[in-house]
Amino acid sequence: MSNENKIAKGGCLCGAVRFEAKGEPFGANHCHCLSCRKHTGAPVVTLSGWKADQITFTGTPRKIYSSSEGVGRAFCGECGTPLTWEGISGSGIGAIVEIHISVWDDPTLFEPTSHMHDGERIAWFDVADKLPRYTVWDEGKGPAHVGPAKKA
Repeated sequence: MSNENKIAKGGCLCGAVRFEAKGEPFGANHCHCLSCRKHTGAPVVTLSGWKADQITFTGTPRKIYSSSEGVGRAFCGECGTPLTWEGISGSGIGAIVEIHISVWDDPTLFEPTSHMHDGERIAWFDVADKLPRYTVWDEGKGPAHVGPAKKA
């Protein structure tokens, strides 16, 4: 099967909202921004990013909260599961949907390759990996550093 024909599926906790993605994501990363943390209640969020036309939603329509200008954060209106960050990519990709890793049926399919908004990371929380850390977003300037903030 070619990558264009690859299909991954997922959904909310109660199963009312389902979705599928065709092909490969353009990326997967950990996000430490305040907005993502507030949306999920977690100290860090892991997302896989897709062009909007790669994603199809079925079942109960997701609810979308406009968290800032041009940004929607979707969730299930039945069980409250946070699902997505949706907006226009600043890197020229166009409309994108970033899906929370844990709502995929198989979240192991999308391994993160970086940390974004590390400048907003909660000081007492860190992930002990060797991934690049970007202070805000990867704007082609390279990471602020690689690996955890503190050496163990």
